[in-house]
Amino acid sequence: MSDSTFLQTPRYTLGDWDNKATVRVRKNDYRLPDDLKQQLTSRDWFPPAFIPYIEHPLIGRAGRSIAQRLAANHLVYFLDYTTVLEHQVVNRAVEIIVHGDLAVTIPRQMKTAALQLYTDEGYHALFSNEVAEQIAALYDIRDRPFPRRIDRLLGVIEAASPADRSLAWFLLGFVSETIIAKELLAITRESLVSTVYRMLSNHLEDEARHSRYFSEVFQYLWAAMASTQRDLAARMLLEIIGLYFEPDVPWLMRSLASVGFDEQSSQRIIDGLRQPDAHARRIRSGAASTFAAMRKASFFDSEHNRRLFSQAGFIDD
Repeated sequence: MSDSTFLQTPRYTLGDWDNKATVRVRKNDYRLPDDLKQQLTSRDWFPPAFIPYIEHPLIGRAGRSIAQRLAANHLVYFLDYTTVLEHQVVNRAVEIIVHGDLAVTIPRQMKTAALQLYTDEGYHALFSNEVAEQIAALYDIRDRPFPRRIDRLLGVIEAASPADRSLAWFLLGFVSETIIAKELLAITRESLVSTVYRMLSNHLEDEARHSRYFSEVFQYLWAAMASTQRDLAARMLLEIIGLYFEPDVPWLMRSLASVGFDEQSSQRIIDGLRQPDAHARRIRSGAASTFAAMRKASFFDSEHNRRLFSQAGFIDD
């Protein structure tokens, strides 16, 4: 969706949801294609930019079939994570908006859009799970643990005082919905298995509207916050953004082991993900839209907030 379309859309809405939301207008069949074997000779299960370790020489020497299996593992893990994220994090954040748990007046159109967004996320979880189940059955993928990142995100809620949990829930949703990966936006029809491409494209079309919505709601809430709430929100955002870009090393090790890599080789393959500056680089790239929304809300007008995020390596001084 173009910037001009956003500018023409009234604030706090999802912009002609009845005619644009995937759940309303896309009657897609997310079954794997009949010519899957042929497609896999030239297409990928998942964008390689989202699997940086796939370019490691050890995997290159192992051959394309091993790389494809690792990509299938990663896609199933990503889709399982997405299913849980939509239900347990994003829609919980949406409930906070809908039911007025943030102790600010919620405009009617903001509430309506939140209910629409809730519906979108339920459908995203449905088709993510549908595709994940097919790929897991195809490769007999049985190692499907509860995503470590979700556990850590929910830990933010558990650590917050009861009075601050509604704010924490909203911020979890805000960060999730404003992270739009540039690499995914650049995918083409020819680069991915057709079913996966269709699923990701439909998801991203909705997420572009969700990102704009959460950005506007954040701006609305930030303006209404007292200074003590802003200080708390800044600390929470620093932690939450960091968590969204941490790799799940235990799962990666098991995935690599499933295709025959021993522990030493697996450690070498994922070593780059654990370099001191790798985490900050992922955040700078992947959270660019989140930081743009924060800037628009005047979050970084505060010298304290700028210093907090620059010292963490997330933004420039």
